[in-house]
Amino acid sequence: MDGFTYGHEFAGIAADGRGYAVEPTIYCGQCDQCREGHVQRCTAGEHGHLGVFQDGGMTDAVLVPDYTLVPLPEGLDARDACLVEPASVAWHGVRRAALCPGERLAVVGGGSVGLLAAAAARRMGHAVDIETRHPHQREAAERLEAGHPHGTYDVVIDAAGSKSGVAKCAELARTGGRVVLLGVYPETVPIPSVVSLVKELTFVHSIAYGRHDGIRETEEAAAMLAHNPDIAKSVITHRFPLRDASEAFRAAGDRASGAIKVVLHP
Repeated sequence: MDGFTYGHEFAGIAADGRGYAVEPTIYCGQCDQCREGHVQRCTAGEHGHLGVFQDGGMTDAVLVPDYTLVPLPEGLDARDACLVEPASVAWHGVRRAALCPGERLAVVGGGSVGLLAAAAARRMGHAVDIETRHPHQREAAERLEAGHPHGTYDVVIDAAGSKSGVAKCAELARTGGRVVLLGVYPETVPIPSVVSLVKELTFVHSIAYGRHDGIRETEEAAAMLAHNPDIAKSVITHRFPLRDASEAFRAAGDRASGAIKVVLHP
């Protein structure tokens, strides 16, 4: 798509020297969904996301609504804070899983969101295994204390966004289990009907992030990243100056080369 500046995962330093991540959701704050804390479900016409069909953060400087600012906690560098947005997506997905004590959890997909979902699960006190495709993803998963899938699971989170990923989720889920759809699918969700029907699986949708009990999930994600600097070290594999954006996109598109999260800096 042309006509707007990309970048919905961004952070920076304000004129006063303070660091902020940006929660890119644009919402009204007045509709029923917003009042309940589900700003990602805002029903107003102005609802949208910075960097998705409207200007975002892939620029030297950007002006955003003040309510989108997420103050960076001590210990989280602005250079790593682009992870706050995808970490919030992952955090929301783990919360949507509604895990009970003792339930087994697996994640399918070793990209940034899958790894951040594993990190979020660990932060919330759950053991987690993750299905990865590439050796460098497995190495990152191990650094984040995520194991290799074995057996079946009460909850499986799909962070792959592919037909094969959803099929793997259905395979790993126990009979009567839950699958959280955290991936983004090109058209329709490719649910494997026979396995899903026989196992009577429950599919749970998860999109973006919101608030619960008055707490912003973006702030919880930022706190997680600040608490464990190894998350950023494990997930961010490449850094480029903004002028080399085309090379950054090339690297990001070649997962087999070792890329997980590719970051641009002004």
